[in-house]
Amino acid sequence: MIACVAAAGDSQLPHSFAKRRRVKLSAMALRRQLPQLRPAGPSAGDLRGESRTAVSRPLRRTLAALRRTPEIGGLAALAAVLNLWALGRNDWANTYYSAAVRSMAASWHDFLYVSFDPSGVMTVDKPPLSLWVQALSVRLFGFHQLAILVPQALMGVASVVLVYDLVHRRFGRLGGFVAGVALATTPIAVAMSRDNNPDELLTLCCLAAVWFAVRGLEDGRTRWIVLAGVAVGLGFETKMLVALVVVPAIALGWLWVAPRGRVSAVRQLLAGGSAMLAVAAAWPLLVMLTPAGDRPWISGTSDNSILSLIFGYNGLGRVTGQSGGPAGAAGAGGAFGQGTGVLRLLNASLGGQDGWLLGIAIAGALIVALATRARRRDPRTGWLVIVAGAFVVTGALFSFAHGIFHPYYVVLLAPFTAALAGAGVASVARGGVPAALGGGAALAAGAVCELAVLHDYGSQLSWLELAVPFVCAGAAAALFVFRGTRARAFALAAATAALLIAPAIWSVDTLAYATPSTFPQGGPAADNATGGGGGFGGLRGRFGFGCRGGGPAAGAPPVFFGGGGGAGGIPNPGSLFGGGGFGGVFGGGGVSPAVLSYISAHGGGTVAIAGQTDAAGSIIASGAKVAGIGGFTGQESDPSIRWLAGEVAAGRIRWVLVGGIVRTGTGVRAGATVALNAAAQACRPVTGVSASLYDCAGRAAALRELGPVPGPTRPGGDA
Repeated sequence: MIACVAAAGDSQLPHSFAKRRRVKLSAMALRRQLPQLRPAGPSAGDLRGESRTAVSRPLRRTLAALRRTPEIGGLAALAAVLNLWALGRNDWANTYYSAAVRSMAASWHDFLYVSFDPSGVMTVDKPPLSLWVQALSVRLFGFHQLAILVPQALMGVASVVLVYDLVHRRFGRLGGFVAGVALATTPIAVAMSRDNNPDELLTLCCLAAVWFAVRGLEDGRTRWIVLAGVAVGLGFETKMLVALVVVPAIALGWLWVAPRGRVSAVRQLLAGGSAMLAVAAAWPLLVMLTPAGDRPWISGTSDNSILSLIFGYNGLGRVTGQSGGPAGAAGAGGAFGQGTGVLRLLNASLGGQDGWLLGIAIAGALIVALATRARRRDPRTGWLVIVAGAFVVTGALFSFAHGIFHPYYVVLLAPFTAALAGAGVASVARGGVPAALGGGAALAAGAVCELAVLHDYGSQLSWLELAVPFVCAGAAAALFVFRGTRARAFALAAATAALLIAPAIWSVDTLAYATPSTFPQGGPAADNATGGGGGFGGLRGRFGFGCRGGGPAAGAPPVFFGGGGGAGGIPNPGSLFGGGGFGGVFGGGGVSPAVLSYISAHGGGTVAIAGQTDAAGSIIASGAKVAGIGGFTGQESDPSIRWLAGEVAAGRIRWVLVGGIVRTGTGVRAGATVALNAAAQACRPVTGVSASLYDCAGRAAALRELGPVPGPTRPGGDA
C-alpha cells in the first residue's frame, strides 16, 4: 500500500526516475515490514539469540526467586557448610562402596552390573544408581575421596532446598525456613551427606516424589504424577523396596483431592505407576535377561537371583527378620537400632539422630488437620495427606522392623519430620487454628520429646533440660497474652530456636571427627554406636558445651565396633588380612601385601576370599583383584562349589585364601564356608607365604567332584 501511494505522488516525474523511485520506496517499505514477513527458518544470529535466551531464562528465574526469598540462599549456604566442612576427614567413608566405585570406574561392564571387584566376580548388595553417580564422578575427576563424597554432600544441599519449597508453597516463608533449618541441622542428615552410603540419594528421590505430587495438586496435570513415579523408580534403583514408603501417601492424597475428578485421578495414578514400574524394573530386568555366565554373582543371595535380593535380603527380610547378615545383633542396640516398639525412634540409638523434633512434627500435623478439616478444596489438605502419610508409613516401618536395621536409616524420615514441624509453626503463626491452644500444645509436645531424647544421653547438654521447658513455657504464655501476628511469630521463633539448639550442636559435633565407615551416625563421637576417632565432644567442647564426665554418658549405646584393626571387636584372624579399615567385626583391612606380592610374582590372577569387606582395603589401595565371594561379611551369599569350579575353569579365579569369616547370631547362612573349604581340599596349598593360600589353577575338575549340587556357572563350568 505504501508503494502505491508513492507511485501516485511520482506520476509527474520522468518515467525512468519514477520507476527507480518506486523500487527504492518498495524496498524501504519491505524492510519496515520485515519483522512480520520474516521467513520461518531462523538465521544463525537468531539461533544464537534464542540460545542465549534459553540459557539465561532459568538463571533469571533463579535470581528472581533468590531476590523474593533470600532465605533460600542462607539455607543452602548453611547446608553446604555442614556437609562440606572438612569433608576429607572422612577419607574413603564406607570402604565397601568406595572399593566398588573404583572397580566400576575402571570397566563399563563392572559399571553396568555394579561389580564389587575388578574381576567382575561378585556384585555389591545394592542396586546401582547411587554408585553410578559416584563412579561417573570418579571417571571425571579421578579416584579421590572428594570425588566420591562431594556429590553426596550436594545431594544433602538439594534436599534442604527442596524441603523449603515443599513447605513454602503451602505455608509461606516462615514455614519453609523452619523446615529448611530443621533438616539442615538434623544430625543424621549431616552425617549421611558426608558419607557415601546410598541413603542420601534415596532420601532425595523420595522427597522429590513427594514434591512432584504436591506440585501436581496445584493444576492436576498428569505430568507431575508421572514425574513422581519416575522419582520413586529412581529411589528403587538406589535402595530397592524401601523407596515405596511414599507411594501409599501419594496415591491417597491424589485420590482424596482428585484435582480433575476421581476417574481422571485413577487414570493419572495408573500412568504414574506405569512410569514408576518402568524405571524401577529397568536394571533388574537387565540382570535377569543376562545369562549368569556373563555377569557377576548377585551378592546377598543364596541362588544368584536379583529377585531374591529385591524381596529377600533388601526387602521383606529387613522387616520380618532374615538369615544372612548380622542377624544375631539386630536387636542388640547401638549400630543395630536397639529393640522395636512405638518409642523406638526416641531410644538411645535413634533419638539423637532424628528424634529431637518428632513431638512438634506430630503436633504440627494435627494442627494442620484441624485447620483444614480435610476439605478437598483446601490446598493444604492434599499436602498434609501426602507429607504426613509419608511420615507415618516411614516412621511405622522403622519402629517395627525386626530384620537388619541401622540408625542411619532414619535419614529418610528426616525431611518429612522437618516439613511437618515447619507447617505446624507457620499455621500457628498465621492463626489458622486458635494460636494459644495450638501453639501451646505444639510447644509442649516438642519440649517433652526433646527432654526424652536428652534423658538418654545422661549429663550431656544438661543445661537444655532447664532452658527448653523454660523458653517453651514462656512462648506458650506469650501466645495467650499477646494476640498480634508479629508477637506470635516472635514467641514461636524463640521456642523453635530453643528446640533446634541440641540437634544443631550435634550436627556441628559431627564435623569434628571421621564418621564411622560402616555405620555413619551424627552427634559427638562418644555417643556414636560405632565408636569413632578423634575429638570427644567434637567442636562442642571448643564452645563450652562439653559433657560432664570423661566417658560415654549413662544410657548411651554401647560401643560395638572399634576402629583401627578391631579394638573393641573381633580382630582379623591370623596375618591374612591387613590392619586398619573397618576393624571390629567386619575387618576391612584387605589382603596382606605379602600374599598379593606372591600372587603377582607367580602369574597374577584373582584371589577369592570370604568377605567383601576384607577385600575392600586392597581394592582401594591398588585395584587388586580380590573377590569376596561370600558377600558383605562372608556369610550373606552362598556360592556353590560348582560355581567356584566354573570361575576357576574360566580363569576368573585362580587363588583362594581361606579364613576371615566372622559369624554372629544363630541361623546364619553358610556363606562362603562351603566353597572355600572345598577349595582347601581340591587345590594346591602354597607354602612359605600363608598356610591358608591355595592355588586352584587346573583344579576345576577336582572341585566339581566335591560339589554334588549343580549351581549357576559361567562358560567353562557345568551348565
